[in-house]
Amino acid sequence: MNCLINALELSTLIDAKHPNQPIVILDCRHDLTDHAAGKLAFQSKHIPHAYFWNMESDAVAKHGKGATTGQHGGRHPLPSRQIVLETFASFGVGQKTLIVAYDDHGGQYAGRLWWLAQLIGHANVRVLDGGLTAWEKAGYTVVIGEGDPNLNITTDLKLNPSRVAWVDRNQVALLTQSHCSKIVDARAPARFRGEVEPLDPVAGHIPGALNRFYQMNLNESGMFKDGPALRAEFELLLQGRKGSDVVHHCGSGVTACHNIIAMEIAGLGGSALYPGSWSEWCQYSELPVAKG
Repeated sequence: MNCLINALELSTLIDAKHPNQPIVILDCRHDLTDHAAGKLAFQSKHIPHAYFWNMESDAVAKHGKGATTGQHGGRHPLPSRQIVLETFASFGVGQKTLIVAYDDHGGQYAGRLWWLAQLIGHANVRVLDGGLTAWEKAGYTVVIGEGDPNLNITTDLKLNPSRVAWVDRNQVALLTQSHCSKIVDARAPARFRGEVEPLDPVAGHIPGALNRFYQMNLNESGMFKDGPALRAEFELLLQGRKGSDVVHHCGSGVTACHNIIAMEIAGLGGSALYPGSWSEWCQYSELPVAKG
């Protein structure tokens, strides 16, 4: 999959205004501990023509309705494919639209949007490599305010076969007993080891999981490392397992998508997401917890 777009490429497409290549730019900035911060950041400055994508409403099952992950689903329950489609359509996304997602956290939140687009079979979606920081560093303008209105839009967007896979907690529980598949946790090492837990009620990790902190996918400039570098790192981590053997998770199914993108860039595609992630797993006392 082609996952990324750089600032120059995006600027060129915006300036071209080509009718055969409509673009919808979605600002995914967010703060897991301050849910108002993303919208405030958007209002203070954003890429021209961008809309604000709210991680707490646009990327999750709304009010517990339409969830695909069962009774709990964690802090960011996965919406049904129909709800994902309706949300993208509300921003004017059609069958031919290029979706460009960005944030200011190296793709931490934009990756979730990328994965959701793949979930409804929309392949034409890219993460802005380096995000708003790279855009500004390249000298491109930003604008202030609420952004363009996006109400009463009618599009031809439709559900296509999913381009990504996901598993639920029962499937993950079975994987903890398997030597074929491998679970990869994208959280920071201290959270993985169970030394700290700022967001969820229980500290630790899923037994047998490997830790690949999502920020390891980035270089010193906050952009994704190149394919060969990522491939070498993931092959060392996975010890010969194929991409299709891997299930990614994190705290709530957000930063895990960053590792999925990194594996795609590395040419190790086909890995799955556990959307409920640790925030779901740790709520069930019958499920095992490991530390260290």
